[in-house]
Amino acid sequence: MSGYLLDTTLLIDHATGRPDGVEMLARLSGETGALYSCDVTTSEAMSGGPSEERAVIGRLLDALEYLALDPEGARWAGDRRRELRAQGRRSPLGDSIIAALAWRMEATVVTRNPSDFRPFGIPVLAYGEGQISAGTKRGSTS
Repeated sequence: MSGYLLDTTLLIDHATGRPDGVEMLARLSGETGALYSCDVTTSEAMSGGPSEERAVIGRLLDALEYLALDPEGARWAGDRRRELRAQGRRSPLGDSIIAALAWRMEATVVTRNPSDFRPFGIPVLAYGEGQISAGTKRGSTS
């Protein structure tokens, strides 16, 4: 399986009308790859903002395929977090779970914050700051 796992930044940026987020989602929607959400992005995106923003996010989430992490992916996330912390790097649980889902599904994470995911060695498609870039490295951080 492949496709794009949308980070919370893209959901919020689209809902708030941020031009680079709206442009990125339009670009991805025009491609043939699947678009995914997960428990982390759903929970994060729905936890703040005014009701109108949450309504837009809710409609977007309804249109995306929902992914859940399996036990092997959860162990991978824990292993990567431990490795990153041993290197003195930041390793939030939410980012680790999103990265593990991307790893398990061979998907690309789409985010405005690529530095949150590149240490995990997964494909990242970054947008924002007037630039769109892609990284395609796969594997672990070890």
